Amino acid sequence: MAMQDTDRAAPLAPDLPVRRPGDLQGQDAVRARYEALAPSYMPSDFSISLDSYRKGGTDRFNGHAPVGLRSQPMRGFEPGYVNIVDYIIRITHRIWEEKDIGYIYDTYSHDCTVWDDFGLQRGRDKVIADTVQTNNAFPDIRIVADDVIWAGDENVGFHTSHRSTIFGTNTGYSRFGEPTGKRIQIWCIANCVARENEIFHEYVVYDTAAIIRQLGLDVVEWVRRSAPVCTAAPQNFMASEPRRMLGQDKPPTVTIPPPADDIDRFVRAAFQAIWNRRNLAAIDHVYAPNIISQGSGCRVYRGTGQIRSHVLSMIAMFPDLHLAVDDVYWMGNAKDGYTVSVRWSAQGSHRGYGPYGEPTGRPISLWGINHWIIESDVVQKEWMMFNEFGILMQIHR
Repeated sequence: MAMQDTDRAAPLAPDLPVRRPGDLQGQDAVRARYEALAPSYMPSDFSISLDSYRKGGTDRFNGHAPVGLRSQPMRGFEPGYVNIVDYIIRITHRIWEEKDIGYIYDTYSHDCTVWDDFGLQRGRDKVIADTVQTNNAFPDIRIVADDVIWAGDENVGFHTSHRSTIFGTNTGYSRFGEPTGKRIQIWCIANCVARENEIFHEYVVYDTAAIIRQLGLDVVEWVRRSAPVCTAAPQNFMASEPRRMLGQDKPPTVTIPPPADDIDRFVRAAFQAIWNRRNLAAIDHVYAPNIISQGSGCRVYRGTGQIRSHVLSMIAMFPDLHLAVDDVYWMGNAKDGYTVSVRWSAQGSHRGYGPYGEPTGRPISLWGINHWIIESDVVQKEWMMFNEFGILMQIHR
């Protein structure tokens, strides 16, 4: 996780032209290659998972994996790693808690691309610099894994979605000024693609706005200070359609199938129905009545009524919002349930009232990562993290 080969994907340009599905050329084909896995690459059980990792031993890693883990082929990875979950857990521990920050030289490619709350970061040296800054600000930082959803293999690359809780005390200088002595606790989700021991593509949501609030600072003040250095212009931030609708089209109506029939279509249809079609009644078909959803800003939504209120609030602030599902992968089966990682992006205009202040009319781009636990054909638990600080930078720039 960053805070911030000819076979391997070249760095992805941030200004890729928007194309319709099936119209892939050049860098778009590269994006599709590493961000769209066939269902055959999805693990059909949880034999390689964080739960199996915990059962195998201890959280005192001591440089080696817990005993009894199921192994998998990992060509080019250091021989000590048993499977991809072991790799993600132990490199995070070694870099962040053992303070071997230089291990990033061995686990990130020199030309890696990293999307975070501030936009697109390029290169391994930027990852190292950001990691040093964060460790300096929070010397006692701990990153405790909550889950790792993965897919892929040694040939197409291992795709991992690492959800964790970050703890730390601000006893050092940070980009937000002098030490405050305040303690933070935030959710974080990092989606990575790795081959041959190197992460070369990453999306990470740190919930920067929540960090600032927990430090006792004013978020909007720091948004205005940070906005001039934001590297992601709204028009090229992600790959979503830049307009709500093309011509006189209307958002298609979709049928949401049971997850067991086609989980990829279940995910995409659910997002289309709720966010693009504005069919908020579909929430009752997608989510369990007692759903618990952890959101950005450390918000917690309980029950479908609060989920519906959250969606209404976002659409009210951005009335022309259009959302695209960019990446889906999952683990599990119909009997045992599924854990799903969904990365999405959206564009709209700040034309309505809500928690982000008076309408400014400014175009915004947002992106996020959802984790879903699906059992009995509905989402029982959700984590929905998005670049809230990046949205505020675009509004207040």
